[in-house]
Amino acid sequence: MFAQSERIEGKIVKNFGETFDVESLDIKTNTSEDFKVIFDVSQSSSDKSVINKYIVTAARFLNMHANEGMKKEQLKVAMTIHGGAWQDVLNNEVYREKYGVDNPNLELINELTEAGADIIICGQTASFRGITKDNANPNVKFALSAMTALIQYQKNGFTFIKF
Repeated sequence: MFAQSERIEGKIVKNFGETFDVESLDIKTNTSEDFKVIFDVSQSSSDKSVINKYIVTAARFLNMHANEGMKKEQLKVAMTIHGGAWQDVLNNEVYREKYGVDNPNLELINELTEAGADIIICGQTASFRGITKDNANPNVKFALSAMTALIQYQKNGFTFIKF
């Protein structure tokens, strides 16, 4: 069997984003630098009871670098949510009403926010889908658009990663 089965619990986001230890690295992680990244998420799970694996990526990013020896203060994460991922930012009451199950992304977004991540809903998507501060997860930030947030964060030194 080739697959490694022992995952490492996160040091920053405890309940999400487990990682693996990778040995014999050819490209070493420079743990003396700051890493600033903005993820762009436009897809969701087709099964509305399943967490969005693309949002989990932000937790995995934080945890794997912390497990490598980086401090939380060195890791800056933001994420734009738009397109097909819009429902993942709904509050639990509205999500349950719409899909008949609890929002599986609620606690993940809350833990990412507690870890210092900015979770940003595209204002254009939000307006089109009827998302407001009243029916969204209160930890989600609203921007004019995902494009606007991506430009501004990249101008502030964040590296863009698209999923």
